Amino acid sequence: MSIHGWLVYKTKNMKDKIISVNLETSTAPVVAEARGRDWIEYGDANGDWRNLYPQFLIDLYYSSSISAAIINATSEMISGKDIIIEDEDERDLEARVKLQHFLDSANSNETLHEVLVKASFDFKLQGGFALNIVYSQDRTQIAEVYHLDVSKLRCSKPDEFGKTTGYYISSDWTNTRQNKPYYVPAFNPNDRTSANQILYAGLYSPNMNSYYIPDYISCNNWSLLDGKISEFHLQNVSNGFSGSYMISFANGIPTAEERNEIERSLASKFTGENNAGKFILTFSDDKTRVPEITPISPSDLDKQFLALQELLVSNITSGHRITSKTLMGLDSGNGFSSNADELNSASNFYHNTVIVNFQNRILKVLSKIFKVNDMDMPVQFVQLKPITTKFTNQDLAAVLTPDEIREEMGYEPLDVDVEVREDFSKVGMVDGKPVFSTIEEAEAHSKTLGCVGYHEHDLDGTTGYMACEGHEEATELSKFIEEFGEDMPKDWELVSEEEAEEELEGFDFETELNSDYYEFASTGSAYPNRKSGQDQKSKQTDYKDDIYRVRYRYVGSLTGERDFCRKMTNANKIYRKEDIIAMGTKAVNPGWGKGGANTYSIWKWKGGALCEHKWNRIILVQEGNKPKNSDEIISATQAKSRGIKLPRNAKEVSVAPHDMPNHGFVNPELIAKYKNV
Repeated sequence: MSIHGWLVYKTKNMKDKIISVNLETSTAPVVAEARGRDWIEYGDANGDWRNLYPQFLIDLYYSSSISAAIINATSEMISGKDIIIEDEDERDLEARVKLQHFLDSANSNETLHEVLVKASFDFKLQGGFALNIVYSQDRTQIAEVYHLDVSKLRCSKPDEFGKTTGYYISSDWTNTRQNKPYYVPAFNPNDRTSANQILYAGLYSPNMNSYYIPDYISCNNWSLLDGKISEFHLQNVSNGFSGSYMISFANGIPTAEERNEIERSLASKFTGENNAGKFILTFSDDKTRVPEITPISPSDLDKQFLALQELLVSNITSGHRITSKTLMGLDSGNGFSSNADELNSASNFYHNTVIVNFQNRILKVLSKIFKVNDMDMPVQFVQLKPITTKFTNQDLAAVLTPDEIREEMGYEPLDVDVEVREDFSKVGMVDGKPVFSTIEEAEAHSKTLGCVGYHEHDLDGTTGYMACEGHEEATELSKFIEEFGEDMPKDWELVSEEEAEEELEGFDFETELNSDYYEFASTGSAYPNRKSGQDQKSKQTDYKDDIYRVRYRYVGSLTGERDFCRKMTNANKIYRKEDIIAMGTKAVNPGWGKGGANTYSIWKWKGGALCEHKWNRIILVQEGNKPKNSDEIISATQAKSRGIKLPRNAKEVSVAPHDMPNHGFVNPELIAKYKNV
């Protein structure tokens, strides 16, 4: 409700006639479903918001800063930081690879998580979300998934069983003549006649048959009031007259035209920020005909608005099921630092009672999609934390114990009774390993390395103690580097060096790369009896049959805190993949495996939790023998290394359909149709 100003004319018989009372009273529209021509209308059936309830929610979002803050924060919590495969190591390899590719590329422009970020916003704002499902040309797979703005969607009339079989889409439902709605069938894997289908989902909404309504609908009037109060304050700043006075003229009732002219004249002369503080000067030869100006400003107006503001904040947050305003980025008045415990408790409560319900619904929808592509396996959201400060490894080591770091990473404690402070207690270094002044500290350090006991070292006449019962046990990594590390070979050219993060652990890149070379060769000739590069032993190999070699280098900071990372990078050696895989069976970095294990996949986890290093794939070719189509061959092999099955002898194998002519469509006329959905 907002009051702009009252203008009153007094008649001779003391009856007042009000020509303008700008008193606005707004309430949220009644949510209703009504049968339209071809679709179910969604909104106030008899009001201004007929079939436009989604647009009302959007307008409300833009007008209420409090509601907008809650919707923004909640939608970010729903989508999380990412979406990943749950228990990835325990899943079927082929299905896992297929699903991972789908997560990385839901459509030609977006990852699945990027799609879900938009869907999560719609889910909170509108109460439901919609996805555009695009099948492959042969209808055997779901090729792409796009976000569809749910405000553009209206449900078709239900069939005889009460089921919605399709949806109508319009870019602007306020003008359906110029933006004619078009029909798209509902998601139905059993009927793939149409290449496009729409999957519309949400949480249960009482008394609704077709649409899903937002969970905060009960506080919409308070959100409206929030917007109206901001408008009122804006008018008070912009309007020096501010509706604080009632002006009564005692010279009779003017005509309607005269009254309107007086109103316009007063408004133009005495309103606006530049006219604030001005006074009114009148002239009259009769005291009885002088205009009467009466102040109508209520007392303690500032206190009344303050109380009203607190009341509407309380009601809006309650309507959204918020227990802590700080959680939503709203000022609690007590300062951030003093509310850390409250923030974490509120975050856990809100996540368990609100966010999880949204996320579970999204995950169930995704399961339906994954099932169509034979890659139905659990995925999970990577959750946001209430406080997200990025610490370096040095920061963590300075303020946390090893067990505290391991607890944060989800590992079991090491059960080390003696605190090891290498910077204080070590007396020297041997082969990159610390030597301590006491046996207790050496034994304690043994537990962090995954070995037991200690052994002695003489350091310039002083006896020191090193972890593990024998020195050889402590230098397992050095032995590996010495035995399997290679320098860059002579007479070979470097073709490329790039990250190998997407390469499957069991993929033999070198063998496949050389095989692809012969598949792409114009002669079509091959060497069926040639040995696989990966099957041959390093340093003694005769590579006369192979065009390419593939090696891997451990790259990253040369000053890593961990002995493993520091030694690997400083050695600057290259390795065969099969040797790296075998490396995972040796205690080269003990204590950093799952549950504190001494061995783990070095290919996948590198130096362990918080490690910032990675494997680079190095491709070499015989000097002077680089084929003309080398880039195409390598691209095809890279695709297969991620689990993508490609046809042989096809030049298109290394080109994404999106980058092909007509974006891979056989019928160019279909492009426009698919882009519009």
